Amino acid sequence: MTADIESLVLEHLRAIRATQADHGERLTSIELHLATLGQQVGALTTAVYSGKSDLDGLRRRVERIERRLELSES
Repeated sequence: MTADIESLVLEHLRAIRATQADHGERLTSIELHLATLGQQVGALTTAVYSGKSDLDGLRRRVERIERRLELSES
């Protein structure tokens, strides 16, 4: 009877170890995906601010043209 219990306990421990190994692999995969997402968000942020900078430059040029042509109210 004791051998059966020990065998059952060992079987459960092996199953737990296999499950933990699987979770470890999945966690590593999730960490890689998060790192990739972080890089993509950083690149998108840079692109947005770059576009905003370009838009601000165009806005200043249009305002200057309007002033020179006396099209603006101010």
